[in-house]
Amino acid sequence: MSLYADYILEHRGDCTIENANGFATYRFLNNNATVYLVDIYVRPEARKSGAASDLADKVCEIARQKGAKELLGTVVPSARNSTASLKVLLGYGMELQSASADLIIFRKSLQER
Repeated sequence: MSLYADYILEHRGDCTIENANGFATYRFLNNNATVYLVDIYVRPEARKSGAASDLADKVCEIARQKGAKELLGTVVPSARNSTASLKVLLGYGMELQSASADLIIFRKSLQER
């Protein structure tokens, strides 16, 4: 685990996975029934290569092992690159759960179909 991941775990309680292309931070909610994908960062040269999906897949795998039933992700429309974030979540198969003035929440079932 990197120094950054140690910091995030200590200060926010969020877990981090990392690979050569980027990282994802996530946290468990509702007694591990839900995993919230806090952030995904992929190096610019690795974007549009499936790197974000690879990171999300790993988070989902860990979450399923802990008994999680759903994945949540959010986008703040006023944030920089929010359109790209929306595309990533929709491309990963997430569906709109709710939206307000400055927060869009997406959901994806982790149960096998």
